[in-house]
Amino acid sequence: MQVFVTAVESGSFTVSASLLKMTPSMVSKHISALEKRLGTPLLQRTTRRQHLTEAGQTYYQQCKQIMAQLAAAEAGVEAMSSQPQGLLRVSASVWFGSLTLAPLVCDYLHAYPEVNLQLSLTDRYVDIVDEGYDVAIRIGKLADSSLIARKLSMFEVAICAAPAYLQQHGVPQTPEDLLQHQCLGFSNWHSQGGWKQVSPDLNLAAALRFESDNSQALRVAAVKGLGIILTPRALLKADIEAGRLTELLPAYTPPARPIHAVYPRNRQSQAKLTTFVDHLIAAFSVTA
Repeated sequence: MQVFVTAVESGSFTVSASLLKMTPSMVSKHISALEKRLGTPLLQRTTRRQHLTEAGQTYYQQCKQIMAQLAAAEAGVEAMSSQPQGLLRVSASVWFGSLTLAPLVCDYLHAYPEVNLQLSLTDRYVDIVDEGYDVAIRIGKLADSSLIARKLSMFEVAICAAPAYLQQHGVPQTPEDLLQHQCLGFSNWHSQGGWKQVSPDLNLAAALRFESDNSQALRVAAVKGLGIILTPRALLKADIEAGRLTELLPAYTPPARPIHAVYPRNRQSQAKLTTFVDHLIAAFSVTA
């Protein structure tokens, strides 16, 4: 069932084989054996894509429920042990995960040798329950949810540009001045307002000099004098301190937003999860 569910959700035997640490042919054998036992096809595959049959769709939904019950049963057993163990799946944004979270993850794994951790970094919204994560790091206001949320820290952004750019184009004094400048855009922030976070009336969408879904690429562009950047302060801290970037418009910088660790209620008794979240909270309280 686990192989079947993973194959459906990953959309590929090759990808699911990598996730399950087996060969694609072994994934295929598992699915074939399952179909033979059930007496009906579950997946229809072509050279380019795969899709569920009607029976496969029904069976997939039932498997998801069974796997959730199994996870809850395992969580209950694990809670009886004071020693955290097993696989912990964590989701975070690319910049936060690589810059801030990765070192803390390493420290945690040194402290808990019986835990294996899978860290997935993506800037898209992750459905923790449907995608099988134990915990996700969320930035900003949280929607009403059945998930448990524990605050870790605050998320700050900065508006910056390279001294060479400012010498050539001048220093903006108000958000409206940005319309006359070359600005850089983080495409994954469009749903959160993008540059409108600085001023609701500011529309730079059509005038962005360079746009990317990767904050590190935008940081490099800003340092090289390509334009003005709005991005996490932590990502720019070293450049600001070294003089490679200059902070702009401090009175108009968007307010700090909370960073939370969120996780399903039915996993809150897992020792691996609670110790990991407590580890993050302790680490951020030291650096605050």
